[in-house]
Amino acid sequence: MMADILALNNTDLLLLILICFFAGLIRGFSGFGLSAFVMSLSVTIIPPIELIPICWWMEFVAGVFMIKDGWKESDKGTSIVLWLGAICGLPIGLFVTKILDVQISKFVALALILTLSVILFRNFKLHFLSSKLGTVCSGICAGIATGLASIGGLIVATYVLASQNSARRMRASLVVYILLNSLTTFVFLIIFDVMDQKALVRGVLLALPSSIGVVLGSILFMQKLEKYYRPFSLGLLITFCIVGLIRLIG
Repeated sequence: MMADILALNNTDLLLLILICFFAGLIRGFSGFGLSAFVMSLSVTIIPPIELIPICWWMEFVAGVFMIKDGWKESDKGTSIVLWLGAICGLPIGLFVTKILDVQISKFVALALILTLSVILFRNFKLHFLSSKLGTVCSGICAGIATGLASIGGLIVATYVLASQNSARRMRASLVVYILLNSLTTFVFLIIFDVMDQKALVRGVLLALPSSIGVVLGSILFMQKLEKYYRPFSLGLLITFCIVGLIRLIG
């Protein structure tokens, strides 16, 4: 019955439920990565354009679950500046898609994020990103990357992980940014008629397994595991970038 409602066969539905659960688990622990995980593993089941609104629902529900502690523990000023910068950058990214090939743009963005993530993983300091100008530029670049290739969240994650904040503060700042950004994204999904009835049903139903994952992932984010947060999150970024680049090249 559920498979019929979602217009999927039983095998694809079971696989999608598992993917959404583990995506939620990653999101609950790291504060990001849900959409990137789902997109990278589900494109053979559902076309990317149909996955975008499904991911929106899962991200939004995850944000609602996590915002209570996230708002209290985050660097709210930084998250809001990043969000406003992303709003400014989004129209630029959408405009540039008419000039540049999307595949080339995505390749450049992923290669840049991969390079920065490896640099951070090696414990090099990127002092520019810690400045006010660096915050604004990161937000604008995230908006441009979202318009070009829907990977703006990875740029913001790179920026946040470059800071010297505690793991709890970094994670909370990502939670606040992603929830704020989901409000902006919803407007564009409506404008471009991507959020249709089928997407609504799929998104709400698949948000259930992802929400269970989010709750369990949040429980895993305990004090004794916080020291692993930064290397885990950087490793996650590097993995997403490598998978994305392999898919582009292949």
